Amino acid sequence: QVQLVESGGGLVQAGGSLRLSCAASGRTFSSYAMGWFRQGPGKEREFVAGISRSGGNTYYADSVKGRFTISRDNAKNTVYLQMNSLKPEDTAVYYCAARQWGDYLVAVYEYHYWGQGTQVTVSS
Repeated sequence: QVQLVESGGGLVQAGGSLRLSCAASGRTFSSYAMGWFRQGPGKEREFVAGISRSGGNTYYADSVKGRFTISRDNAKNTVYLQMNSLKPEDTAVYYCAARQWGDYLVAVYEYHYWGQGTQVTVSS
């Protein structure tokens, strides 16, 4: 089992940047595929980015491709989401998610563990 704690959210102007972090508990972090999701006001939770267990493969939603970068440091049990060129439509609560032994996971139901979320607000 793994526990996830996100940090790094906040208020930023359009065009700005933020880096989210997700710290995971446990000693088997490298066995978990990781993902970032977001949920805007009145919207369904949606996939943003995912990364394989080794970090060698990454994948993104079309809406963030070229602007966001997911990465991980297995030695620090942490996954990151670097967000550049932020837009008001990126405003949402951002969630970190994990699933052990998974690969290329883009759906909410495919992940077994979730963080509490961190708010990102982009002003125009």
